[in-house]
Amino acid sequence: MTSIPEQIRRRLGEEKAVRRLHLEERLRGRKVAQGLGPFALERFFSVNAVISAAVAACGLRAAGLRNILDVRIEEHEVTIPDLPAAFEGFRLLQLADLHCDLDERIMDRITEAMATVPHDAVVLTGDYHTKVHRPFDRSLAAMQRLIPLLHPKRFAILGNHDFLAKVAPLEEAGLPFLLNESLPLEHHGSRLWICGIDDPHFFRTHDLARARAAVPAGEPTILLSHSPETFREAAVLDYSLMLSGHTHGGQMCLPGGFPVYRNAPGCRREHLAGPWREGTMRGYTSRGSGTASVAARFHCPPEITVHILKTPPSFPS
Repeated sequence: MTSIPEQIRRRLGEEKAVRRLHLEERLRGRKVAQGLGPFALERFFSVNAVISAAVAACGLRAAGLRNILDVRIEEHEVTIPDLPAAFEGFRLLQLADLHCDLDERIMDRITEAMATVPHDAVVLTGDYHTKVHRPFDRSLAAMQRLIPLLHPKRFAILGNHDFLAKVAPLEEAGLPFLLNESLPLEHHGSRLWICGIDDPHFFRTHDLARARAAVPAGEPTILLSHSPETFREAAVLDYSLMLSGHTHGGQMCLPGGFPVYRNAPGCRREHLAGPWREGTMRGYTSRGSGTASVAARFHCPPEITVHILKTPPSFPS
């Protein structure tokens, strides 16, 4: 089993660290497939290879590649109860699902687009690697090149394509990770809390209660959850805003952005892309800044999201 610094194991929790490392070893040996049942077709052949061949056969390879480079800037205004007045108009940039070893042109386009967008902090919601059974040296190197270009106020979590061994080198490069943990985000003398959980989709080593255990009562919280699958539990625990990715918005959709495939069990269609709400908790799922597995997108452009935080309107007494 891979050697992981004791401090990181302790931060995640020993039981969850053991579970995660066990599953990582099985992924390396192709002894388990992410999210697949015993009779899933992908146990017998590569669905991604079939899709790639179909895209090429239909003469859509060039169009699909153009589409993955068509990174859109999405601005999302969201009102957060109890948000300190100092955070009115605060711009929080979200990068999701970079999969930065798929095609280096994607990372070039993302960094170019990000540089044009004013923002006050940045969060990364997981999946920096593509094929989990292959070494992550290329994706690690790409992330190490990206980190100096990020806003100094930055926070990250892991996704279902990421191994725990990446945490130490990326933190050494200057990107703090939240492993069922929280950190304060301070601005003009006020603060809110960024809480981050480990992957809830495949590894299922998340702990939503532990992630907000250090947050004082009444202070607003922004939850980073790689997949929106945790929306019910997060709402019960009174998180203010939940930011996710993982779904890629479907990546290859029918006209109108209708997803052909959903990879977030238990989620409604509204959770697959864009803003949504569960009880008093607001949520947003990014279509992904990068692209996974197949270098193509249709009717589902990649995005860099800027969440513009707003205080509730005040009414005269």
